[in-house]
Amino acid sequence: MTYEHNTQGLDKIMPESNSPAPRYMGATWPVGMDVYTQKGEILGAIKEVMLDMEHASVAYAVLATGGILGIGEKLHAVPWRALTLQLETLDRRFILDIEKERLESAPGFDKDNWPDMIDESWISQTNTYYGTQHYESRRDD
Repeated sequence: MTYEHNTQGLDKIMPESNSPAPRYMGATWPVGMDVYTQKGEILGAIKEVMLDMEHASVAYAVLATGGILGIGEKLHAVPWRALTLQLETLDRRFILDIEKERLESAPGFDKDNWPDMIDESWISQTNTYYGTQHYESRRDD
């Protein structure tokens, strides 16, 4: 395996295989990346990656939409499982399989009023909205 480091935070450990995907990546890398629809429309940018330290899992990407220079933007906690990292093209990007209009009407929050991300009803509503299953429900603990 090889380890690559660059100044953009794209630290990665590459397996000795032909896979275009790195085995591990630095957590700072997705912050600031744009997220696109399947049609190539920009939905917004990743502002934060929320880690579940108790379950050692990536829980959500906080996606910022709208606003200008951070003013008036709406934040969305998108389940990490709802995102697909597309590495096959020169333009590496995250894809969220949702129509732009649906994301605009999605439950969101502002930077000063974050939801209680451990509340069971919030977790259920969020995963239902994005059509995902919560990562804890797939564990064999």
